[in-house]
Amino acid sequence: MSTEPETTEDAEPGTPGTGQVPDTGQVPDTVGGDAGAGQTSGTEGAGQDPETEAAEAGAGQASESESSEAGAGQASEAENSEAGAGQASEAESSEAGAGQVSEAEAELRAQQAERERIEQRKAEKRAPIESGTKLSGKAADLLAAVRAVESGEKPAATVFEESRPAPRRSAPEPARPPQPVPQPVTASAAPAPEAVQAVRRVLAEGGAPELLAPQVAATLGEGADDQLRADPWQLLRTPGVRPEQADGFARSLLGAECGPDDERRGRAVTGWLLEQAALAGHTALEMPALLAALAQRGVPEPDSAVQDAIAEGEALVFQDALEEEAGAPPRPAAEGDEEDVERPVRVLVGLERYAMAEESLADGLARLVNSVPKQDGSAEDWERAAGAAQGSTAELIRAVAGQGLVLHTGAEASLAEPAALLNAVRSLGLRAWAAANGPIGRARFAALLRRSGPAADVPERADGAPAGPGDAPVATVSGLLAGVEGPGRDADGALDLDLLVVLDAPQLDVETAALLTESLPDGARLVLAGDPAVLWSVGPGRVFADLLAARICPQVASRRPDPGPLGELVSGIGVGELNQVEAPGKEVVIVPVRDAGEAVHRTVQLVADSVPRAIGVPAEETQVITPGHGGAVGTRALNAALKERLNPGPGRFGGFDPGDRIVHSPAPGRALPGRVVTADAEGLHLSCEGETVVVPKERVEQSVRHGWALTAHQAVGSRWPAVVVVLPGDAAQTLSRPWVYTAFGRADRHLSVVHGVEQALPRAVAEVPAKPRTTRLPVLLAPQISGT
Repeated sequence: MSTEPETTEDAEPGTPGTGQVPDTGQVPDTVGGDAGAGQTSGTEGAGQDPETEAAEAGAGQASESESSEAGAGQASEAENSEAGAGQASEAESSEAGAGQVSEAEAELRAQQAERERIEQRKAEKRAPIESGTKLSGKAADLLAAVRAVESGEKPAATVFEESRPAPRRSAPEPARPPQPVPQPVTASAAPAPEAVQAVRRVLAEGGAPELLAPQVAATLGEGADDQLRADPWQLLRTPGVRPEQADGFARSLLGAECGPDDERRGRAVTGWLLEQAALAGHTALEMPALLAALAQRGVPEPDSAVQDAIAEGEALVFQDALEEEAGAPPRPAAEGDEEDVERPVRVLVGLERYAMAEESLADGLARLVNSVPKQDGSAEDWERAAGAAQGSTAELIRAVAGQGLVLHTGAEASLAEPAALLNAVRSLGLRAWAAANGPIGRARFAALLRRSGPAADVPERADGAPAGPGDAPVATVSGLLAGVEGPGRDADGALDLDLLVVLDAPQLDVETAALLTESLPDGARLVLAGDPAVLWSVGPGRVFADLLAARICPQVASRRPDPGPLGELVSGIGVGELNQVEAPGKEVVIVPVRDAGEAVHRTVQLVADSVPRAIGVPAEETQVITPGHGGAVGTRALNAALKERLNPGPGRFGGFDPGDRIVHSPAPGRALPGRVVTADAEGLHLSCEGETVVVPKERVEQSVRHGWALTAHQAVGSRWPAVVVVLPGDAAQTLSRPWVYTAFGRADRHLSVVHGVEQALPRAVAEVPAKPRTTRLPVLLAPQISGT
């Protein structure tokens, strides 16, 4: 490794994290003025709200370092990317039975209608608020909290956080789980004006901001005003509202009747905690952890509160045999065992939507594992295709030949193997498609397919239009599920294909994975491919990791290492070692900094001057990655400094100017990089990976941010020629091995590390693995193990 890239210097080795970098001189300061340095004040990282390990979260997202791990040691692993409307994943998964395609079609339509309804509600509450400046006291605090969460300025409460008046270290910002593309918004989903007015009156009586009325009416639905009068704690269902704020509202409405032992409060806080846990990645909570969290929130009888929530259908309870944890097969009954012998169980509580998604996913996976794949092409044809390949590529083709579900693991170089599989399968006459996490991943895999396969093998478009020369059988996961990309659906509502290869599989949450699995027709094959060392999904679950642990299907590990110094560095991080690598071409550069101001300054200098001059990568192909959105060295501060240097302008349309680099979040969990083209009465016109997008003016603030700097979870599934990873001093507590692996692994040719965390970096790589998540998928898959 070397210090900052300079064409006039020889590269010298350096190890990130040691802080002992050879003093080869500083890069000349080519930044006009002290760009970026003025972005900070006070102590380094003051106010920093670095990213947690789940992206695109909305209001109420649990942040990783804010979670006190009561009972179960659970914490949020979600990295925050673009804050938006604040909803968790909105794809309600079906319980369609294996093989019942007509039921799957009906459920998919119902899910589509539900997503449309939710998005319609969101549209009404995203309009800019012009009033409310005269609010004070409790009402002003509540309105400010909701606005802060919705805009991404502040993280919401975590699952197990206790309120503390004293200042604390900055914590990761929330994240929004991924979900399918929302359907077009229609006016019919907006709450009726009279309903909003009725809610406004109730809010005024309780001292809550009346401007929250449209949002509350949309969240609670029909009769929202009556629901609030009957149960003021229903306000807690509004994204961004915390228990203490709902308590204040209830006291104003109920007076002396309000008390901490009110069963309505216990039920509401139970549901709120379960929702926070889901946003933190858990599909359920162990009962002791939930009871401890309720006690922390001042619920005097936590057990009764949980039982009330279960009785009202607001939560579900599960008893999972302990021997079936982590995918272990059920213990066979021994001779003489009594049927009533008690076995140790783990009691879990969860929300219905995630419980049903996890069970639907398990059923769908079992259907794939136990079904006979469609036989297009003889065994000799498949063997001939495998024989033409080499190494693990041949293993992958042979595994897919006879199995309905196959897992493939490997880093960036391993993508050549799914590409070879897709080309081989299509040559046998099967309808095969791949699905990537985002548009950059889609474009990269499409290019890989075209380089490695027949140029004429181009699929027909989903809309029936003639395929163009640039088309390839690759879609994004969200586009595939929404029906705007991919092969479309057959008469029964299933995806019209024989093989689906899902790239970036670690990013699948349980709801998205359930939708994909249940959308596959009988006889189809599913290959889940991805790098198990990257950050997990931002939504609930750890689907890929659970499947790898369960071992219910063939697993093919790629033997293709990523090349060069970058590949060597990232491979070492994956096994917990931060190695010093030789970088003769300055592929890896360490830039030590002392404080936040210097970190911003050096970042701007690298992107605008040093990397283009010394490495030959222009600024528009260099991506900055930092741990969070807020604080002195978050994405907001860095983007402001980078805009000032690279595309200065007045920001006449919501802070944006033509030419600005942006990231657009059309729905929670999606991050589309692009550029601003123009703005007019219709809204902000963007170009996102070659597609024209128009964002209405009222949605710009919620769904568009500057994109020179991203968080690591926004960057998952994408690669850039050059990457600058910024590690400010106050990010030390948020670093983990998956975060570092993901951030460093986004670079193709060059990686610069703006390094201010000293020994915290090697310590995080060696000692901080991914935080555990509580899921039920291994238990649900356990019965399938004996048959594989």
